[in-house]
Amino acid sequence: MDKARVAAILDEIGTLLELQGENPFRCNAYHKAARTLEQLDVNLADLIQAGKLDEVPGIGETLRDKITTLVTTGHLPFYEELKAKFPPGLLELLRLPSLGPKKVKALYEQLGIDDLAKLKAACEANRVASLRGFGAKTQQKILEGIQFLDQTGRRVRLDQASALADLLAAPLRACPGVQRLEVCGSLRRRKETIQDIDILCSSDHPGPVMDRFVSLPGVLQVIAKGETKASVMVQGEPPDGRPIILNADLRVVRDAQFPFALHYFTGSKEHNIAMRARAQARGLKLNEYELAGPGRSVPCRDEAELFAALGLDWIPPELREQTGEIEAAEEHRLPKLVELADIRGVFHCHTNWSDGGGSIEQMAEAARRLGLQYLGIADHSQSLTVANGLSPERVRQQHEEIDRLNARLRGFRLFKGTECDILPDGSLDFDDRLLATFDYVVASVHTHFHLSEKEQTERICRALRNPYVTMLGHATGRLLLKREGYKVDLEAVLQEAARTGTLLEINGHPMRLDLDWVHCKRAKALGVKLVINPDAHSPAEIAGYRYGVDVARRGWLEKGDVFNTLTAAQVAKALAGRRKAAGSGARRWSCHSPRPGCSSLSGGWPAARPRPPNRRRSPTSSSS
Repeated sequence: MDKARVAAILDEIGTLLELQGENPFRCNAYHKAARTLEQLDVNLADLIQAGKLDEVPGIGETLRDKITTLVTTGHLPFYEELKAKFPPGLLELLRLPSLGPKKVKALYEQLGIDDLAKLKAACEANRVASLRGFGAKTQQKILEGIQFLDQTGRRVRLDQASALADLLAAPLRACPGVQRLEVCGSLRRRKETIQDIDILCSSDHPGPVMDRFVSLPGVLQVIAKGETKASVMVQGEPPDGRPIILNADLRVVRDAQFPFALHYFTGSKEHNIAMRARAQARGLKLNEYELAGPGRSVPCRDEAELFAALGLDWIPPELREQTGEIEAAEEHRLPKLVELADIRGVFHCHTNWSDGGGSIEQMAEAARRLGLQYLGIADHSQSLTVANGLSPERVRQQHEEIDRLNARLRGFRLFKGTECDILPDGSLDFDDRLLATFDYVVASVHTHFHLSEKEQTERICRALRNPYVTMLGHATGRLLLKREGYKVDLEAVLQEAARTGTLLEINGHPMRLDLDWVHCKRAKALGVKLVINPDAHSPAEIAGYRYGVDVARRGWLEKGDVFNTLTAAQVAKALAGRRKAAGSGARRWSCHSPRPGCSSLSGGWPAARPRPPNRRRSPTSSSS
């Protein structure tokens, strides 16, 4: 059992103990151990074999023994006995953002509620509002949360589905007789959440491939199996260790049919309808097996030839949403989409100075191994105490450590940043004198999600008007499949970013992917530059920026639209120019070309209007 699954079980044990009413210190010990394991950058099994598990901070004798049992046997009687004490549906209630273990415990003990259906019925009957500690507002939030879960259905995150699809595809590719194999559907289009997995392969002998598919490890149920199509329910344990169950379909076609089937099963439905209409307008018929006209077929070796046969440039899968891609392909104006290899560095990363799991040096080494040229350290600011936010004094100490590391790093640069909280009134968590000491500032909302749309929008826009804010972090605050974003007028935020020259973040953490691709496309139209960040809290999570690249590609972004495709030297020059402009009140990105609104990063950013400084009282003053 890998560390991700072990961490998930420890976290669940902590939750189950809370439901049981155990001592909070004991519950928290399991939660903290889970976070510690998630952030380990060594193999857990190797650590156990070397007898060094109890050297990990927070892992005492009891936890050491339980973790060892899980890793070596794959089971833990303590966990299984604890889990058996509660109805299976009880943990489902914790998926609702408005409910924690204490409230779930109260619902179970006082109203006998042990699943979502019973909870919904109790809320609709107005029985939950009368419970102590709940009230009408909480009851309404519960109903809204249940509606949100109903809308998302049995969907999983992109990273989870990708990992599971890889587990299925790898052994199938090794099957004798398989000629070509691709994962299709929304996974190939890199949507943020996935409902099922579609696998397509070509072979002259489909029987052995079908037999292998339905017998793969993790297959829970064979729903259907024919000569060329099979459907199964499969369970996997990808990245965060929490088991997921998805439907997976396999189709086998002849190799000559593969390009047509690949296009059809990639989708989207709207794109396919438009493509079939285009074929019909040319006297042809397009389906999953062929492109044909009266008495003839049009052979295509790959998708590029299929698109060419219809007078189009090849359209990348990420763009196939019927949002203008066919017209652009016809007129040879499809964007040259940003690539993973174009990213030279990332900025939004946390270390063990706040709530991260790695030191600055460990984060830097992980970034270097990924081939990055630079890394921005952006630990939390002082008001976010739950994340061990940095005081002004600790900021200065961290800057000294970064200076020491930069003095000995060769061919790599660390930038000094902060993820500075946007306070409820739109001011920032640090004053301007301290903000001026950073290379860059990520401004983010972490609290007061309940504000009205107007209040939240003005709050964020006011923060963007601070001359030291470089980029806005995770603009909506959403957590995919867990929490909707707060109410905010994103169009107004995008317009403000365009006026002020503020970068907007594509948060590549697979739990966020925020901004979404629709607003990335709108940002590009407004001339707003974007920056792709992983929001990494451990060395391993730095690589998560690749999911941000997926979002950028779906949003039609090119290399020139993304700030961190610049080299370290170019970034240093741009950030230095911004700090200088902020200090003078001009707030202007360095620009090598006077042409306003230029789209290429080498050409710079549009000029921004001067803005008043942040007037918040310095937290370093003698009265603080």
